[in-house]
Amino acid sequence: MNDVERERTLRPARSTDVPELDALMKSSIREIFPAFYDARQTASSVTYVAVPDEMLIEDATYFVIEENGAGIVACGGWSRRDRLYTGSGMGANDARRLDPAAEPARVRAMFVRGDRTRRGLGTQILEACESAARSEGFSKLALMATLPGVQLYQRFGFRPTGDYTDVRLPDGVLLACLPMEKPVSSAS
Repeated sequence: MNDVERERTLRPARSTDVPELDALMKSSIREIFPAFYDARQTASSVTYVAVPDEMLIEDATYFVIEENGAGIVACGGWSRRDRLYTGSGMGANDARRLDPAAEPARVRAMFVRGDRTRRGLGTQILEACESAARSEGFSKLALMATLPGVQLYQRFGFRPTGDYTDVRLPDGVLLACLPMEKPVSSAS
């Protein structure tokens, strides 16, 4: 069965998806990160970045794409809360609600199965994130891009807001990332 014949469904993630999301995230990093990061960075990312954020699921701002016969093949979401990315560890203000009039919504935790990259899945999730953030009054999206995602985000209209920066994971490993933002487009 080829991609055209496979049925794909975008839907909000459910708490019952967490084990499958955890496996997808870890697999995605193991398959994709070695082209951009060294073995130590990849292993650390599996531990500290590939972690389902249940707050996003509870807020109904995290999406999955299911493919008929293959389960969940992509996931990602956005947040109306202050936390920018999972690998940062827990912060005191992570649950604080953002002010849509003054702060950007956060795009978070985008993962695609290694054998499903470059098929529009990430774009489909980003479109859902942008639409949902727009409906809540946000005028801008922000994210901290890992190297594998930079090209996708640039194609979607994100632009760097600074230079590449080394993000320190909880075990001390540094991961080069790029802060990016995008204005929320008007509804079409």
